[in-house]
Amino acid sequence: MNNKIIGIVLIVIGVALGFWGYDVYDSASSQVSRAFSGDTPIEAWAGMVGGVICIALGIAKIK
Repeated sequence: MNNKIIGIVLIVIGVALGFWGYDVYDSASSQVSRAFSGDTPIEAWAGMVGGVICIALGIAKIK
């Protein structure tokens, strides 16, 4: 039972991180930066990749 609660919490945190990463990726300053230099902010990558990892770990805990 305890692993299922931890899994659900990890999934919720993963979804929040994913949305935060996408929000950073889609921000106005990020768009200007990508237009001139082609670089994506590391915060965007960290949020999206961290979100995917948390969701995968959460799903593994629920099973």
